[in-house]
Amino acid sequence: MSASYELARYRPESPTLLTLGVFDGVHRGHLYLIDTLRAHARTRGLLPGIVTFTPHPMEVLHPCLRLPLLTSLEERLQLLKEKAETALIAPLTFTRELSEYSPDEFVQVLLEHLNMAGLVLGPDFGMGKDRAGTVRTLERLGSDRGFSVEVVPPYRIGGEIVSSTAIREALSQGDLKKAACMLGRRFSVSGTVISTSRRGASLGYPTANLIIGPERALPRDGVYATIAHVPNGRFGAVTNIGYRPTFGLTERVVETHILDFDGHIYGTLLKIEFLAMIRGEITFRNPEALVAQIHLDVKAARQVLGEYG
Repeated sequence: MSASYELARYRPESPTLLTLGVFDGVHRGHLYLIDTLRAHARTRGLLPGIVTFTPHPMEVLHPCLRLPLLTSLEERLQLLKEKAETALIAPLTFTRELSEYSPDEFVQVLLEHLNMAGLVLGPDFGMGKDRAGTVRTLERLGSDRGFSVEVVPPYRIGGEIVSSTAIREALSQGDLKKAACMLGRRFSVSGTVISTSRRGASLGYPTANLIIGPERALPRDGVYATIAHVPNGRFGAVTNIGYRPTFGLTERVVETHILDFDGHIYGTLLKIEFLAMIRGEITFRNPEALVAQIHLDVKAARQVLGEYG
């Protein structure tokens, strides 16, 4: 499906002020850029709009590299609708064909199908073949083709630039506080609850095991205090991420013991919101030692949950 075909579905009647990018995570840096877009669009009487690429260009251009994503496309679009409050959100499939567009060709698509009057971009933006569509190139094209180009400086917290890469790094270190600070919300994942060997139940701590795709970013292996969002409410929980080395397993799992909950949720969508890391992954000498540690993990999780309120 070509970019022209996809974007032709929108055809806004009024001129637009656009920003372009993946916006994985829809973090505070993204929201700063989008807030600037909306403010400038309001001042100029333009319709603000977001073009978000999917899949991530890295997946297309470098398929051997695994880039863990902070959000699925569905989550990203929902967050953009909730937080960006823009009138136009246009997902665009990133393909090899699109990567070969020259800056002028892609600009023409935006002018023709999205009635573009201007662009609001981050300072390191690049698009088109060999990322030739730099801010400077787009400024030159804008001068020739009659659209503006505005550059928004990066958003910083404590001197550090907020980025999806920085958030992934924080997750890999189990630093949920930093990830949440940059995201502007607690990191979470959602997955369908599947039926398993019920090993947790046999130990006295039943768990909900989630299907999480390998393309999703996760915190480092270990045990976390979390909040489980089930269809009928939210409950404190203890979530384990890892390979369950005590039982010699090799498949990475996300399993959650929901505190003070006795419901049937197999087959439902469960959202897990991460609060803090309790400990790293440990191999225990026997199941009894594991049960003793789980008891301590539950106690620690309740203490964290009490602190968060």
